[in-house]
Amino acid sequence: MPDRGPRPSTKLRTLLARNDRVLAVLGAPNAFHAKIMEAAGCEAAFVGTGITGGNYTALPDTGLLSATECLQFAGYIARAVSFPLILDGDTGHGGPPAVRRLVHESIRAGLAGIRIDDQPIEGKRATQSAGIEVVSREAAVERYHAAVQARDELDPDFVVMAQCYARDAVNGGMSELVERLNAYLSRGRVDWVQFESPHSVDEIKEARAAVAGVFSVMQGKLPRPLSLSEHFALGLRVAWYTFLPDQVLKATSWEFLRDFMQRDIDAWADFQASHAGNPHLRTLRSNP
Repeated sequence: MPDRGPRPSTKLRTLLARNDRVLAVLGAPNAFHAKIMEAAGCEAAFVGTGITGGNYTALPDTGLLSATECLQFAGYIARAVSFPLILDGDTGHGGPPAVRRLVHESIRAGLAGIRIDDQPIEGKRATQSAGIEVVSREAAVERYHAAVQARDELDPDFVVMAQCYARDAVNGGMSELVERLNAYLSRGRVDWVQFESPHSVDEIKEARAAVAGVFSVMQGKLPRPLSLSEHFALGLRVAWYTFLPDQVLKATSWEFLRDFMQRDIDAWADFQASHAGNPHLRTLRSNP
């Protein structure tokens, strides 16, 4: 096996510790596209149950995939690239013992970190869905503390991230979000917290001012994703752009295939011409 240098977890911690630039975390649709991402310069990626798992299974991101399935396709990706990968751990796939096993198996699979959310296990809903709830603070802290304890048993550098859904939860709100983010850091001892659904830049500023440490935001209800420079100005050193590769792949496929159904192989000839020089296109020739 070639020497890949530091462990993936150590690489991720180094990236998160930078203060002079913003780390763009992209979503890895599958192992081959992760290799394309690496060749293009991607520094870190997320293996999501929706972004990645949905591409393998076509199932929605509502807790339907098992931990075993997620670890299997995450392992494929981890073995294909050298940049650090963060696994979507959903709700931990069970109570503290299940969380402990999930973290151990993630480390053994070569992953750098895991994101675990604070929704109830049975009632998990997709991001930005109506009716989202969060478990009690105590239950959430117990979930994260179990993950951190498991991490410390095998790889203290492995990154545990807490995703907080409290802003839009029917039993939450903005003040509850801030309280939870701080509790997850101080009592759960996670390494990184994420604000799932900001409604405005002012809300991001409020949360950033109240929460120390590694902090990131999703697009939530903002009208558009923030640029890297906007992240930096807000004191954010991580940009959660996990949707980008997946959306580009699906949109490009949709456009080409609709064109092909209308114009036959001429659509392919034009597609090749408009992407001349792309290393992932080759001219197909008939056998003599």
